[in-house]
Amino acid sequence: MHRSIATVCLSGSLEDKLYACADAGFDGVEIFEPDLVVNDRSPEEIRALADRLGLSLDLYQPFRDFEGVTPALLEENLRRARERFTTMRRLGIGTVLVCSNVATATVGSDQVAAEQLRRLGDLAASFGIRVAYEALAWGRYVDDYRRSWRIAQLADHEAVGVCLDSFHILSRGHDPAGIEDIPGEKIFFVQLADAPALTMDVLSWSRHHRLFPGEGVWDLGRFVTHLVRTGYTGPLSLEVFNDVFRQTDTVRTAEHALRSLVWLEDRAARLLADDGGPDAHGGAADDDGRASLHRIADVDVPTGYDYVEIKAEDTSGVEVLLDQLGLTFRGQHRTKPVRLWSSGDARIVLNEQHARDLDPHLAGIGFGVADAAVAGDRARALAVRAAPRRTQDGEQDLAGFVAPSGLEVFLNDRRDRTEAGEEPAWAAEFDRGRAGGAGEITGIDHVNVSHGWDAHDEAVLFYTSVLGLEKPTATEAAGPQGLVRSQVMRTPSGAVRISLNVAPVGVSHPEHVALACTDVVAVARRARERGLRPVPVPDNYYDDLRARFGLDEATLTLLREHQLMFDRSETGEFWHFYTPRIGRVCFEVVQRVGGYDVYAGDNTPVLLAAQDRLDRGTR
Repeated sequence: MHRSIATVCLSGSLEDKLYACADAGFDGVEIFEPDLVVNDRSPEEIRALADRLGLSLDLYQPFRDFEGVTPALLEENLRRARERFTTMRRLGIGTVLVCSNVATATVGSDQVAAEQLRRLGDLAASFGIRVAYEALAWGRYVDDYRRSWRIAQLADHEAVGVCLDSFHILSRGHDPAGIEDIPGEKIFFVQLADAPALTMDVLSWSRHHRLFPGEGVWDLGRFVTHLVRTGYTGPLSLEVFNDVFRQTDTVRTAEHALRSLVWLEDRAARLLADDGGPDAHGGAADDDGRASLHRIADVDVPTGYDYVEIKAEDTSGVEVLLDQLGLTFRGQHRTKPVRLWSSGDARIVLNEQHARDLDPHLAGIGFGVADAAVAGDRARALAVRAAPRRTQDGEQDLAGFVAPSGLEVFLNDRRDRTEAGEEPAWAAEFDRGRAGGAGEITGIDHVNVSHGWDAHDEAVLFYTSVLGLEKPTATEAAGPQGLVRSQVMRTPSGAVRISLNVAPVGVSHPEHVALACTDVVAVARRARERGLRPVPVPDNYYDDLRARFGLDEATLTLLREHQLMFDRSETGEFWHFYTPRIGRVCFEVVQRVGGYDVYAGDNTPVLLAAQDRLDRGTR
């Protein structure tokens, strides 16, 4: 389908927005009227620029507070419309968005609204323009798309149809299935936005907290299937009011936006195929007149971690930690300043290549997938930036991509690895080390990634659209410098868990790798014998454990002795400890007992406060 976006979604000047949309791969844009009003280029110049960039100008919006008014105010509204239509003709735009009245309507009659829209339709038709009437969720009388369609039917004018906006429909809890009762040719425009689940007034929700498709809680894929069944062949356009997106880099946000639309088309195409409907490729209409949706390669959900990469100019401090935790030095890469440590399926790659003046930090994650070629095709279709990896003859070439935080994600084919514990082919590129084996540490439980406040929603979309991870509800933990927002992305099996953390502005939040083990007490005891001093846990924490869980004194003594933390759920227990941070990274060792499948969120503030004391040199 024709992919469009409203200029209100992006930061910068109107020219900046047009260039960014063209570079990202959009087909067209909606011109948000304030963007034109503040611009010093004429409508003709904006039209010419869009033509040069290969962008169509699909919609002019918004025209507010038109219908349901007194006769005198109607004449004034028609005068306003005539001026706007003149501007639209100069721009070459053929459709105007008319919002349901929120401020000046005094007549709640559908018949009156229809008659006034018919007058507007006559005027619009004289300019070669169509009127797309939209029910705002906070409209004074018209706040339901089914009522806006009823009014458009009563208007009975070829230049009057409806605009359907997913936010205005879904935020009010209206059933989108009724869209299928509207003929596709009378749906003049479609605007799409996702949103988080919030309890607040719908106007504030709309103006500040919309999200791109795939980042919120709504099933926009199903929403689009209803549109396709009507025979609608017009644009799918993003209209996302969001305080973050209007402050971030224009080019990056445009790329992020297009990725969401590609994902949405693919999602809707798959739903239609499952329903026995059309499943076409490309952007033209199918033989039955319905719009086709572009389908991309299947999602290949990771089967597990291949490795975690830590990069620094000097990684020797990290090597000391890994040795203390019981991992084995597997050797040096035969062509690069890169070393491998492992225990069971936990593989840690330490990279000193091109890392001048950099402290240890989490630089990459490798995932095993069923078919790396298919997974790579999907990532490229979603326009994810590639992560180059220099290889020589005889070395495995992994497909790599850059996540929004800058983390490099590499995909390794596991089709030929059928036995548990079997190592990936790239591990043979390391030599002059010791043979691998399995100690108490058996694998990687989860990885904790930090990024800026402006990258969170984009990161959620990256991991869901590219890797098919699920996105449970975000949580918050109190740290010494403010709240840390966390959202754990995971595979359904839990084989891959990635915790995405947003720290307060200006606060450096540590990233960590959580290593799964079979006996956390044994790992902690051996680590202390080898010189590790885990992150200290205050006595007040253990007093609180006694109150919360009724732990006996022997268990509390064991926990205190090894500075272990504890949690219990309805299905099991969680034992864990943390190493001190080196640079921007630390390690956590965890043991899940029984069916425990969460993340000890109540322990996070304890960790943050303890780490802060270490950073300040106090206990």
